[in-house]
Amino acid sequence: MPLSAASSAREILTGLHEVMAKRGSAQAKLDKVVDLIADAMQSEVCSIYLLRDKALELSATHGLRKEAVHVTRLAMGEGLVGTIADEGRVLNLAEAAAHPNFAYRPETGEERFHSFAGVPIIRREMAIGVLAVQHADPRRYDDVEIEALQTVAMVLSELLGSARLVDGARSSQRDAGMQRMAGLKLVTGMAKGIAVFHQPRVVVEHTVAEDTEAERARVYAAFRKMRDQIDHMTREAEFGTAGEHYEILETYKMFAYDEGWARRINEAIDSGLTAEAAIERVQQRTRARMQDIDDPILKERMHDLEDLSNRLMRIVSGRMGTAAQTGLSRDAILIARNLGPAELLEYDRRRLKGVVLEEGSLTAHVTIVARAMGVPVVGRIGDIRHIVAEGDSILVDGDTGAVIVRPSRALVNAFDQRMAMSQKRRAEYAAIRNQPADTKDGRHVTLMVNAGLAEDAAMLEAAGADGIGLFRTEFQFLVAATLPGRESQLRLYKQVLDAAGDKPVVFRTVDIGGDKALPYLSDERDESENPAMGWRALRLSLERKALMKAQARALIDAAAGKVLRVMFPMVSEPWEYEEARALFEEQIEWARAAKRAMPSRVEFGAMLEVPSLAEMLDQLLPRVDFLSIGTNDLTQFLFAADRADPRLAERYDWLSPAILRFLRRVVVQAREAGVPVRVCGEMAGRPLEALALIGIGIDNFSITPAAVGPVKAMVRSIDAAAVTAKVEALLAKPPPKLRKSLGDWAKRQGFILG
Repeated sequence: MPLSAASSAREILTGLHEVMAKRGSAQAKLDKVVDLIADAMQSEVCSIYLLRDKALELSATHGLRKEAVHVTRLAMGEGLVGTIADEGRVLNLAEAAAHPNFAYRPETGEERFHSFAGVPIIRREMAIGVLAVQHADPRRYDDVEIEALQTVAMVLSELLGSARLVDGARSSQRDAGMQRMAGLKLVTGMAKGIAVFHQPRVVVEHTVAEDTEAERARVYAAFRKMRDQIDHMTREAEFGTAGEHYEILETYKMFAYDEGWARRINEAIDSGLTAEAAIERVQQRTRARMQDIDDPILKERMHDLEDLSNRLMRIVSGRMGTAAQTGLSRDAILIARNLGPAELLEYDRRRLKGVVLEEGSLTAHVTIVARAMGVPVVGRIGDIRHIVAEGDSILVDGDTGAVIVRPSRALVNAFDQRMAMSQKRRAEYAAIRNQPADTKDGRHVTLMVNAGLAEDAAMLEAAGADGIGLFRTEFQFLVAATLPGRESQLRLYKQVLDAAGDKPVVFRTVDIGGDKALPYLSDERDESENPAMGWRALRLSLERKALMKAQARALIDAAAGKVLRVMFPMVSEPWEYEEARALFEEQIEWARAAKRAMPSRVEFGAMLEVPSLAEMLDQLLPRVDFLSIGTNDLTQFLFAADRADPRLAERYDWLSPAILRFLRRVVVQAREAGVPVRVCGEMAGRPLEALALIGIGIDNFSITPAAVGPVKAMVRSIDAAAVTAKVEALLAKPPPKLRKSLGDWAKRQGFILG
């Protein structure tokens, strides 16, 4: 049957809309549709199978026996039709009966037809039916015929769905009732709300074009914009010219500039599709072809190709904003593959109740920000975007790592009761918030908080904290479109100091670059394959001295009449600390010479995050006023484990003897030098880990505000001398599972571990 794929598809599409728009029963419409397709494609048989009650039912046919309609049913995976729907792929057979999955149905009278071609009818990424053609003569169908069938199936899916002629969506995971999933606990807490996608998927609402040339022009304009975006990405610092980033970017560029891709979209428009439908059509074909590829590397790239197609779709549809830009109207649970810290901070904190990520790790920056915001997060829910639909009700249990989609009323009631119990625990923590964090044998533990937002300083009293042990100044840089000037920095720092009152605030100089790259601070020379170990933090600041000078002057002015405490991040060797301190002291002398109001005192500290610094403490300690240990970066450097890699998220334990022994050596050396030591990583915010840290001699923590109550309750329940003796014994002869041994012992002692 000779035909042009574009002309035949266009003829069918026009007829489809006319049929579906007319009055009449659903069955009458389907009967006319199969007649129309069979006539246009000169096919002896055309059949539509629709997914109903979890089975593929013959719903209309031209050429098979009419008595078989609504009688012949095939399960998903059964027969040729069931295979097509189950695997979401095309079958093109010269001899249907020769296929191993062939299932004969005598009531259809199909035994006289040898050739068979079928394509899935897909709606919202789920198969809702199958469109099939058959001929008596054995032959394979031409590519143009298959292409026409697929185009028709795509439009047919939208028409069937909007006309409610199919209830196959019930078989999809998205509408399969309640779903319970287990993920990785990233931020504790409980939350409920409706599902909101960070980047909502563009749903194709109009499939048939009214003006083909206008649709073509829209696609050309979208391609130009997308290519400009990809070119811009190559100039950003987070993409080097070697390693995985480079390979991913090259794949992006290859497809962005692939004329074959653009041509296929053009051909789909020629068949009568809108720009959005044409992109979706080609994307479906790419997915189908990728299923046949065995190369694991190419399969991994499927995500990249999906992202690129989705980017083009968002551009052509004009829906470029995230859910943060469009705003949250109700209590929401945010769904995303992953997020950057700046993206999370864009959301309305009054409406954002929880986050569910496909990826995520315990020490990723977005997790740290979420903890500061008090937003529960569960990660590693790999199929969440296919299971959840926008607006679904979701329960997030960050305490257990559970996510429940479309919960029953009974489950919601039970969840509400648990939330009430959680609130009761918070009330118990609030009751001791003004009590000192003293152990039963009189050892005092200082509990400070990590912060990064101005309003965090106002939460000190509510949290019962002793001050801010780590103020992350980079948050202001992450959420800004351009480099914050000295005046805007000054306003923020003064606001924080004023809100803290007499309580100490330790400002960490900007820790940006690497995995917290800023577009306005890119550097074409940055070729870091491992961003966490690249051009970032103090390394960046020492090269961009104007950046550090502006920050130094803002901090000095903001702290007029108060104690200014400054901490430098990612110090690898003492000379880096000395150079940074000298730069600050130059600005102090400048301010004094200019007769500006001065801080009453300035204290300087260093963050020990890079293991090499531990070998040079004898040189560093005489020059610092305090030492802070950042256990997040320190852990990944000690174990050579990228904290952003979800595969390693739970691989290395903070209660590893290697970490505790390393930290104990640092504590002993600092104590001998008379230098206070503080742990300001996420490790200290967990009661059992904090217990171990007390056991090795650390009594100053900086943790998230939400962790202050549980850690304080633990401190007030323990005997520090007994803890020290136990931890020393465990480190002298480490058991196979130190965490379990310490936890079991602590429970026997009656310690409160939350």
